[in-house]
Amino acid sequence: MTRVTLLSALLLAGAATAQPPPGTPVATVNGETIPLEQVDAFIRARLLVRQFLRKSGAKADPAEVDRQLAAFTDSLKAKGKTLAAYLKESGQTEAGLRDTWADLIAMQAHVREHVPAVELQKYFEANRDHFDGVEVRAAHVLLRAPAAAVERAVAREKLQAVRAEIAAGRLDFAAAAKRYSHCPSAARGGDLGLIPRKGGLQDEAFAKAAFALKVGELSPVVETPVGFHLIRVAARTPGTPAVFERCVEDVRDAYADDFRAELLPKLRREGLVSVTVP
Repeated sequence: MTRVTLLSALLLAGAATAQPPPGTPVATVNGETIPLEQVDAFIRARLLVRQFLRKSGAKADPAEVDRQLAAFTDSLKAKGKTLAAYLKESGQTEAGLRDTWADLIAMQAHVREHVPAVELQKYFEANRDHFDGVEVRAAHVLLRAPAAAVERAVAREKLQAVRAEIAAGRLDFAAAAKRYSHCPSAARGGDLGLIPRKGGLQDEAFAKAAFALKVGELSPVVETPVGFHLIRVAARTPGTPAVFERCVEDVRDAYADDFRAELLPKLRREGLVSVTVP
């Protein structure tokens, strides 16, 4: 439930009098350069959601935040690690970590207060793959693409052409992954192994597209923040049928995650945000 915070990155931006253009590096996290627009997007997301929760009256119980922190600290100890080391490695502070959990807990409180059981039931039925524990064995061809619209269009067209070759039987999917994919899975023919419907490392758009496929079917080009993907599913595990009444808390948590993701675009459209770098 933890997320790396980049709020301190603004302090590393220097003393420029004008805001740098898009793509200007303003921070480095574990050797990875972070451009200004990513810091901007993170701040908007964090603060806009926090403002929404404040207006809705949703609050996090400090005792629950304490429990989360204690449980996380214990899980680190079981792995031979300390909280201090984790915070240093992830570029966080304990206060920032507590704030993150407080936001998540407050969002869950908002859902608990405002979303009726009938709505949660509908969500449960619409996401049975997740709650039943269904997994698919997926492979993909990934073309990474920068934020620039022209370059993303070029990457999409290139992958469309690769898809046409695969669909026509002139190119094997695994061979295409080895030749074109920018993912480390390219060496395995694009194989990602078994992935869950939610809660895995894959973006929601990727997971949604993968679970919509029949075994052996080739996806259309799928766009995620990373770039563009072609996906093929080799197998599907059935999982175990879940009962709503027995997993209602899990349903509420998953609903809260999706609610937050859908809320952000709306808040961005309605919010008045100005980010300046001194």
